[in-house]
Amino acid sequence: MSERDREFHFTSADFERVRKLIYKHAGISLAPIKQDMVYSRLARRLRALGYTTFEQYLAHLESNDEAEWETFVNSLTTNLTSFFREAHHFDILVRHLRELKQRPIRIWCSAASTGEEPYTLAMTACEAFDTLTPPVSIVASDIDTNVLATAEKGVYPIERVEKLSTERLRRFFLKGSGAQAGYVRVRPELQKLLNFTRINLLDARLPLQGPFDIMFCRNVMIYFDKPTQYAILKKFSPLLREDGLLFAGHSESFLHAADVFRSLGRTVYERADRPASAPALKI
Repeated sequence: MSERDREFHFTSADFERVRKLIYKHAGISLAPIKQDMVYSRLARRLRALGYTTFEQYLAHLESNDEAEWETFVNSLTTNLTSFFREAHHFDILVRHLRELKQRPIRIWCSAASTGEEPYTLAMTACEAFDTLTPPVSIVASDIDTNVLATAEKGVYPIERVEKLSTERLRRFFLKGSGAQAGYVRVRPELQKLLNFTRINLLDARLPLQGPFDIMFCRNVMIYFDKPTQYAILKKFSPLLREDGLLFAGHSESFLHAADVFRSLGRTVYERADRPASAPALKI
């Protein structure tokens, strides 16, 4: 987008200021090529608040308006997701769930987005134990309150579930039941397995009680630089059971944090301090 096509004047200095603010507040590292994206998303906030320059808007943001900080972060986070994304992880998850002896089994999905991933975890648990009431509880968190609100409703357009098998659609979704034409609703039994909450992974102390048996943190770390990733993984480790599994996204690698998490292959990790004498986890 050229400068003359823009409604608001947006300088390189404005963009750098935005980059510093989102990094400081949410740990997100915006690439230089994201300048047009930042403009288009924040221009909506300028219109809504009646500002005429980015300088005015950013000054307002820095005045510590907590509600606007939340909106600012929501505006600049990307939430690409789908049901059973990176399907091989859920085959591994089924096997691991069946091997676990402790009950209930606790799972944390740290980037719930609009809910497809945590509901996939719930469906996988139901299939692993062949019941709609498996011995599993799932904490589903995200920094973006807008997507969490969508996730909690559990209502999706038909096209979002069209790649699911007929059996999964029949077993886990309802047509009607409050969902308008062209939409489906997640069964209430699945919703009961989930607890949605807002968590910023940069918080000095994560508001969670461990231990978790399984943690999903997929396609999140790509937004952070290596030092921030390392700091987050250091906070994850004590929250994961000694025999727990951490699942990462297909394009993510934690080799720079090998002293915290050890790769088991296929973007699945275990705690690096797991005793060498412990039985090997099957991946």
